[in-house]
Amino acid sequence: MELTSLTVLVDILDAGNLSQAARNLKMTRANVSYHLNQLEKSVGVQLVRRTTRRVEPTEVGLRLYAHGRAIQNEMLAARETITTLGQGLQGRVGLSVPSGYGQMVMSDWLIDFKHLYPGIVLDVRFENRVDDLIRDEVDIAIRVMPEPPPTLVARDMGAVRYTACASRGYAQAHGLPTALEALRTAPVITSGVVGKQLRLRGYRGGERHEVMLEPTLISEHFPFLRQGILAGLGVGLVPDYVVQDAVASGEVLTTLDDWRLSIFGTQMFMLYMPDRHQTRAVRTCIEYLLGRALPGAEPPASPAPASALPAP
Repeated sequence: MELTSLTVLVDILDAGNLSQAARNLKMTRANVSYHLNQLEKSVGVQLVRRTTRRVEPTEVGLRLYAHGRAIQNEMLAARETITTLGQGLQGRVGLSVPSGYGQMVMSDWLIDFKHLYPGIVLDVRFENRVDDLIRDEVDIAIRVMPEPPPTLVARDMGAVRYTACASRGYAQAHGLPTALEALRTAPVITSGVVGKQLRLRGYRGGERHEVMLEPTLISEHFPFLRQGILAGLGVGLVPDYVVQDAVASGEVLTTLDDWRLSIFGTQMFMLYMPDRHQTRAVRTCIEYLLGRALPGAEPPASPAPASALPAP
């Protein structure tokens, strides 16, 4: 059994298909297929099942994957030990963050992180995709969702509170809805789900209600939604961080405050692969972001020694 072929199996299963694995490895697809075929010949059994879009591991393939992943992690850890010996904290961290929360809340955190750790390269993507969150170039993904995927490590980053709100001018001209059902006919400003009706869930005490919405202004870009709310275009249904300063100043008024509102989920999670090697840079970024997100927690002021960081 060739070690190279074993590690190529890991890359194939991580990528989901041979073509993507070839791109990640900067190899030809034929070369990747050759390594897979050689490994299957050496063990005498099929290791993956090919479909039109993906490859799935057989039981033996999954067991070999675990061994190959452990070997890859040890090799990466050894390489990091050599390359960072006697140097400050260095490395690359791939981050995928929600477009709104990432820009309006996390941007300042990430700038502060770069001041603390100038040797770490941050590769930040602002996106809201919920499929295939953790790709090879993404170490950490931040997402709002009802439940995290069971295949990933999920760290709680706190609750997300949606608020129903409107500008003071809109409230004076049209009034504010005082019941969930009134949102059906209101000009609603919110983010949307492509190809689906937008369902708002409301919880109050033991009550649970659902309202189907037809918004008048839809966007995944929360700063734009904020502009629409401030311009008096309608009633906003957005996370509270989008308008909290305008609410504090009185420029924006809230309503339905006794309801807990939910559109896409009310919990923020940090997600990462359970069996992928984490460099010191990635582990430091994880703890830093959790420290900024969780109430009462303080981010580390300097890099923690490797022994004090969570095991990979």
